[in-house]
Amino acid sequence: MITDAFRTAGTARTCDHRRSVRSPVGSAFARTACSSPRRRRLRSPICSDITSDSIVVQVSENTDPTPAFDAQDFRTVLGHFPTGVTIISGTDEGQPVGFTIGSFTSVSLDPPLVGFLPMKDSDTWAAIERGGSFCVNVLSRDQADLCWQFAKTGNEAERYDDVAWHAAPTGSPIIDRAVAWIDCNIEEVYEMGDHYFVLGRVVALEADADHDGSGPFPLLFFKGTLGGFAAEG
Repeated sequence: MITDAFRTAGTARTCDHRRSVRSPVGSAFARTACSSPRRRRLRSPICSDITSDSIVVQVSENTDPTPAFDAQDFRTVLGHFPTGVTIISGTDEGQPVGFTIGSFTSVSLDPPLVGFLPMKDSDTWAAIERGGSFCVNVLSRDQADLCWQFAKTGNEAERYDDVAWHAAPTGSPIIDRAVAWIDCNIEEVYEMGDHYFVLGRVVALEADADHDGSGPFPLLFFKGTLGGFAAEG
């Protein structure tokens, strides 16, 4: 997975104690679903449920709790699935924060929902969570340097050195020249293994491309390396 690959490339993040979820303060967009994101935990691995009457996760009773592979096997095989590269941005006490994420996905059209999976020990995620909103910046193939810059540990503000950006409706940074951006309020946060699954409700979005497919191509991550996309035909 892209986040694990960055960690093994010398970009492991410093662990911190988990912070409680807070409702957004001073956000330009009021939360429409609830006053703050709700934290939910997956419980039993067999026919377990999330703490909601409407959501049930079922796993086969034949599931072997001890896999016949190690973490490196898992990373290697999953690395054969190419992904796009995003920078998830936000603000913390008025300061821009952000990190590189490959595990981003569309979730629902109605209502418009997207999601991503940060590591539980990520200080950057804790900062974004406090702000209550985030913006997904889909990087173009000429922004590989930003991919690595935002994967580094260290001072959050330094990640934005020499990076041109402007504010999304929620106040989260939109990085200039990104292929697309999706601005969201945090809707729900689920605990899943060593990651969280963050569900966001989309409040605004835009793509730097025409409907015929012309425009900048995205940056791709495949088998531990970055590359571009070339259309056939």
